[in-house]
Amino acid sequence: MAATLAACGETKTPPPAPAPAVPVRVVSVAPVSGVTELDVAGTVRLKRETPLAFNTPGRIAAILVREGDRVQAGQLLARLDTTALGANQYAAAADVVRARADVKRAEDLFAKGWVTAPRVEQARATMAAAQARARAAGFDVTLASLRAPASGVVLARPGEPGQIAQPGQAILTIGEMNQGFVLRLPLADRDAARVRQGMPATVRIPALGAGTLQGQISEVGARGDDGTGTFRVEVKLPANGRLASGQIGSARLVLGPTEPGAPISVPTTAVFSARADEGFVYVLEPVTRRVRQRQVALGAVGPQGVVVTGGLRPGEQVVTTGVDRLRDGQVIELAQATAK
Repeated sequence: MAATLAACGETKTPPPAPAPAVPVRVVSVAPVSGVTELDVAGTVRLKRETPLAFNTPGRIAAILVREGDRVQAGQLLARLDTTALGANQYAAAADVVRARADVKRAEDLFAKGWVTAPRVEQARATMAAAQARARAAGFDVTLASLRAPASGVVLARPGEPGQIAQPGQAILTIGEMNQGFVLRLPLADRDAARVRQGMPATVRIPALGAGTLQGQISEVGARGDDGTGTFRVEVKLPANGRLASGQIGSARLVLGPTEPGAPISVPTTAVFSARADEGFVYVLEPVTRRVRQRQVALGAVGPQGVVVTGGLRPGEQVVTTGVDRLRDGQVIELAQATAK
C-alpha cells in the first residue's frame, strides 16, 4: 500500500516541445557570369608614337622642329655634328684603299712564287674587314640625320642643340597620324579576360564636350604590368580633329559572360563572422529543411553582393535573413525563395 501511495504521488514530466521552425529567406547561388557594364578611365594616345634617336654619340648640331609641329614622311628633323663621323668615314675609306693595294701586291708576289697562299688569304681578310668598317662608318653618317618615319606630329622634344647625345637616347617623339588615336585603358586581370577584340565601347572625353564617341577594342595586352598587375586594353577611336595625345577619357565596356568555373556571388546578408578572406554561411538541406553552417572563402565585395571563391557550389541555397537567430542543424521555414 505504501508503494502504491508513493506511486500515485509522483508527477510525470512531459517531453520538451520541439523548437519552432525559424522563418527565413534563402537564395540559390550562381556564378558571377552575367553581362555587366564597366566604366574605366584611360588616356588618349596615337596608336603609334615613335621615339627617334641617333645611332652614335655626338653633339646635336640642330633640331629643326618643335613640339606640336606637323611633319611629313622623310622630313629632316635633327642632325648631329658630323665632323668626327666624317673623319672616321675618311679613315675607313683610306684603310680600304691600303688593304686593296696589299691584296694586289700579295697576289703578284704569289704568282711569282715569293709568298705563300696563306699570306694572300690574310691580305684578303684584312681588306674585307676594312670594307666592313667603311660601310659601318657610312651608315653612322647616314643616321646622323633624323628623318620622320611617317607623316605625323611632334609629341615631345627632350633633346636640345648643343647637347651631347648618347646612342639610343630619345631626341624627338613622333606620333604617326595615319594610325589614328586610341584610348588606352588599364584593366584588372578578371575584367581583361572577358574582353575581346572588336567589342564596342562608348567613350567620353571631357575635352571634346558632353558627347560620346563610339569606339572599338582593337588590342588586348597579353601580359600584365609588373607594377600594377593590370592589362593594357586599347580602344580605337573614330577620326576627330579635336583629339590630342594625352587627353583623359573613360570608356564604358559591356562585358560578356565569364568562363566556366567563375566565382560565386551571394548577398552580403548571407555572410556572418567574416574576417580577412573567409567567413560563414548557412546552407539549406532541402530534404530535412535543416541548415548547416559552412566556412567559405571570400573575394571582393560589390554592389551585387560578396564574391565567394571557395566553399559553395552553384545551385546550393544559402540563408539570407535571420542568420543571427540560427544555429547549426536547426529546422527552418521558408518565408520566400528567390533565385540569384
